[in-house]
Amino acid sequence: MFLEMAGALAFGIAAVWLLAPQLARRHRFVTFLCLAPTLGVFSLFSFLVRQDWTLDGASLVLVMLVPLALSVLVVALAIFLAGLACRGGYRPLGLYLWIFLSLLALWLVILTPFFAFAMIVSGGQLPWQEFFVVVLVLTAAGFVTLFPFLVLSSANSLFRERLMALLHMEREAPPPVLPPVVVPLPGASPGKSVC
Repeated sequence: MFLEMAGALAFGIAAVWLLAPQLARRHRFVTFLCLAPTLGVFSLFSFLVRQDWTLDGASLVLVMLVPLALSVLVVALAIFLAGLACRGGYRPLGLYLWIFLSLLALWLVILTPFFAFAMIVSGGQLPWQEFFVVVLVLTAAGFVTLFPFLVLSSANSLFRERLMALLHMEREAPPPVLPPVVVPLPGASPGKSVC
């Protein structure tokens, strides 16, 4: 079931990468408001189409919608935050690092209240190591799902431009085009034709 969730999330990310020119808006936050529902709708569609809808399987499918929705929210926010951090220009390694750190921070923020509640209920019997393992596994799963699309954007100029538009990154100015230098022929006067 978790592999199907990762596959559904990858399908949603692919849809975002393909629709990036239509999702990019003038303001970053409006772009995020277009990106998150698109990622969610395509991920949800991909997840629901591949499920067993028998009586026993339907209840498990409905339970798995919550982690899928959280994953969609975290990935969309990580892309948005990485875009804020890297708005000066496209540097692939910097973008990868910011996305990883954003995923890590967001999973920590989201899962800490659940872990604190579980600690209170259990009387402080839950080990902290398990909490950090879960956070690292979820962060790694999100990053591994995003990584092929990030590499595609690094290797292909079409997808790089789409990603830069989606993240509102500044484009490098093209080098200036200098006019050709006209060298006068020896013996020709400036006003006369050579022919």
